[in-house]
Amino acid sequence: MAFSVFDSKGTPLDRQHTTWRDMVRKPISKLDDDAFTRMRIILMNGIELEALRFSHMAARCNMALRQPLADVRRVEQHQATMVNWLLSPDHSPLETTIAYEQLAIELTASVARAEPDDYLSQVYRFGLLEDFDHLYRYAALLDRVEGKDANNILQSYTDILPGRPTPEHHRAPRDDLRMPYDRSMATMLSKLHALTITAAEAQTHNYYMNVGPAFADPVARQLYAEIASVEEQHVTQYESLLDPTETWVEQWLLHEANECYTYYSCVETETNHHVKAVWERCLDYELGHFHMAADAFRRYERRDPAEIVGDFSGPIPFRSQRDYVRQVLASEVDLRALGTQFVPKAHEDQASIDYRRRMNSDGSPSEAVAAGYVWTPGTELVSHGAATTTAVTTTLPANQGGVVHP
Repeated sequence: MAFSVFDSKGTPLDRQHTTWRDMVRKPISKLDDDAFTRMRIILMNGIELEALRFSHMAARCNMALRQPLADVRRVEQHQATMVNWLLSPDHSPLETTIAYEQLAIELTASVARAEPDDYLSQVYRFGLLEDFDHLYRYAALLDRVEGKDANNILQSYTDILPGRPTPEHHRAPRDDLRMPYDRSMATMLSKLHALTITAAEAQTHNYYMNVGPAFADPVARQLYAEIASVEEQHVTQYESLLDPTETWVEQWLLHEANECYTYYSCVETETNHHVKAVWERCLDYELGHFHMAADAFRRYERRDPAEIVGDFSGPIPFRSQRDYVRQVLASEVDLRALGTQFVPKAHEDQASIDYRRRMNSDGSPSEAVAAGYVWTPGTELVSHGAATTTAVTTTLPANQGGVVHP
């Protein structure tokens, strides 16, 4: 069902109020709620934080926009809190990490399938296979450190298998840049896809940078350091898809349209009625923000916002993409980057090979943590039992000094 941001004015900004109690609501259930509810929460937190980042950057460069951006930004801050605080406190940092990677896989696969531009779709598939391997490495860490089965979080929507090996993700910066879409020719959907995936990956990078130092285990700390570095590469990759000639006001309009699109997708697919009420409220708020940006676009660009933003043909399909991911894994796992292009492994840029050799010269945390690991259902029951059993250790080279205990 098509949805138009022009059909409703939403909630006016001067009526977008909240209280601390209203902002901090009942969290979801870690095990009883559907995994896609958790994924929507993680995504929308990332979308809101991207809105905050953009708003601050735009305000630094545009005197006339400072006041309206500040007004909207305060509401965005409170929306981000309302959304992120829906996560329940019984998630361990590693379990939340598993959820972040599941979102990266399922969302990126959905976007890749729906993307009308062949090159942009290829970029998403390339990153998808790296996030797929990250999930496998973190699942191994969860099993060894906490004795838990990652599938309790994944709920059988997502496979736990190796992808493109994480030690091979490290590339020279020039091989992480991609060709941007052309703002005058790209479809609105392509622009929204790029903004959505950039926001999701930036949030993942921020989360790993914050939570990584909280671990005592040396291999866990190194694994988060390694994958956080790859996530920064992913942010570089996806944000390079954005056309740098878009004006600040045009970018603001697209950001607000994308918030409407993603909240609309959440409203259409949510199964938890308490959480759905949050999505509905935030969508109404974002419609109000969109019309503020549209007014600014008319004033400063002297153009019709409908030239940039049209109807949403349908929501993001929040559902398992297992079969599609398996197809991509089978056909593209050996692709590598050469500048802005993707090539067979044998033709990879020597600069990336040299960079990777230096980074892995003292050992690879992602290889160490997954050594001998093969996911089996119910490992916390089958392998570990109700109490601690014989320790399984994984050791880095002697000069790393790291041992992982379950």
